[in-house]
Amino acid sequence: MIRVLVVDDQPMIRAGIHAILDSQTDMSVVGEAENGRVAVGRARSLRPDVVLMDVRMPELDGLAATREILGAPGPTPRVLMLTTFDIDDYVYEALRAGASGFLLKDSEPEELMRAVRVVTNSEALLSPRITRRLIENFIGTQPAAPSTAVNALTDREREVLVHVAMGMSNAEIARELFIAEQTIKTHVSRILHKLGLRDRVHAVVFGYENGLVSPGRRA
Repeated sequence: MIRVLVVDDQPMIRAGIHAILDSQTDMSVVGEAENGRVAVGRARSLRPDVVLMDVRMPELDGLAATREILGAPGPTPRVLMLTTFDIDDYVYEALRAGASGFLLKDSEPEELMRAVRVVTNSEALLSPRITRRLIENFIGTQPAAPSTAVNALTDREREVLVHVAMGMSNAEIARELFIAEQTIKTHVSRILHKLGLRDRVHAVVFGYENGLVSPGRRA
């Protein structure tokens, strides 16, 4: 059972999401919060698997709340940001804070349910192409911050990371490098482990921040 905490300052939105998710046999809404401060406390006490986090809220906004929740010691939930705009100034910073992706508030119920399941499985919420478009929008104004962590990668892992950061799926990378798709999946898992990254979304961010891929480069 996927345990979900719904965080939004609008009661109708919380109620709507609650009803949609509770209608699923594999999901349960264990709590709600009307602002980021309350969300931090309830995330700690309820231990949800996924937090659906609004971006703009009183008391403590979603970005600050995400940092507090994911910065706590011990197991932490996946955080999925809820936003009104497809390109929101807060989205990139939310990803850097550790969020696993974002979802538009006007998404269809099926998209909401899929998103919860995807982030629960530690996968990237966004398709590779959409992830690339999102990151490129923000990384263009971000200075590169090279990390020595990339030195821990083998040449092949570095090559795979570059392709991941370019927005390519495992199947596309496999065709490009003439390697089995399962092998690519193994490489991606090792890359995430070595770099201490939460999921594929953050591998994309890492690739851009460390200059492995530059804005505008295409797969």
